Amino acid sequence: MADPRPAATTIDVWMQHPTPRFLAEPCFDSLRRWTGGLRDAEIPLSLTLAAMDAGGVRKGCLAAWYGPRGALISNDEVAAIAAAHPDRFVAIASADLHRPMDAVRELRRCVRERGFKGLRIVPWLWDLPPDDRRYYPLYAECIELDVPFCTQVGHTGPLCPSEPGRPIPYLEHVALEFPELRIVAGHIGFPWTSEIISLATKFPNVYVDTSAYKARRYPADFVSYMRGHGAKKVMFGTNYPMVTPSDCLADLDALGLDDATRQLFLWETAARVFQLD
Repeated sequence: MADPRPAATTIDVWMQHPTPRFLAEPCFDSLRRWTGGLRDAEIPLSLTLAAMDAGGVRKGCLAAWYGPRGALISNDEVAAIAAAHPDRFVAIASADLHRPMDAVRELRRCVRERGFKGLRIVPWLWDLPPDDRRYYPLYAECIELDVPFCTQVGHTGPLCPSEPGRPIPYLEHVALEFPELRIVAGHIGFPWTSEIISLATKFPNVYVDTSAYKARRYPADFVSYMRGHGAKKVMFGTNYPMVTPSDCLADLDALGLDDATRQLFLWETAARVFQLD
């Protein structure tokens, strides 16, 4: 079987290096049961780098996490890791939706002063779908800063409502109202996979990543989309530390991707969308 790690060129577009605050979040109890991928003890950065090396991940898009109760992983914590390992990590900001103008200023600071390459907001954490008015100043700023907006679609593994992650109508409203906004929808969208495929087909700036799913668990219609007209729209992600790169890529060969599609999936589309070197 071919090695699914092509010369450590892979870009992981959805990962986090968790803080103790993140690991202690009660809503992740269900993920602990499902995956065993979260631990109560602090995870050393060396373990994260080793997991990337084992899976052939050259760079990871390392995201902050902000929720209604504050920062689970702050932008400054992410910035410090990315600054210490600029060859391995790309910093992705998050923001406080309850304070929209402060959120805009924080995003601007992160991108202009710290070199962040995107914004990620997780709708289920706020119980606010992405067409809520509190997101809209951030969308405008993402366009001005020329960075993508990353979000989650599909059901939630954590113990929170899934409805904010339904692609249609919520994310469709955003794509219609902000056609210049590059949107990266994470977690495939199951059980609404056909909805996110339709959005990525309909809108030039809507993309999908495979985070939180091992290759053997991709839905059949999603694999068909990757092999066909969606070849330039799908990016690799893990949702580390919930799932490791090695586990995600173990069955990559079984997808039947040709060399060009495989390259697009593993790094080329991500490099273009996030404007990476």
